[in-house]
Amino acid sequence: MDFIAGLFTSLNWEVIFQLTFVSLILISGPVVVVLLAFRGGDL
Repeated sequence: MDFIAGLFTSLNWEVIFQLTFVSLILISGPVVVVLLAFRGGDL
């Protein structure tokens, strides 16, 4: 149990959250383009 507790405390949660949000932002761009293409280009 000490190993698991030490693992969670040693993780840098701020970096993980930042990378997660940056990847979501980068993925959302092409998703919007694809949705616009399927809808015929009309917002």
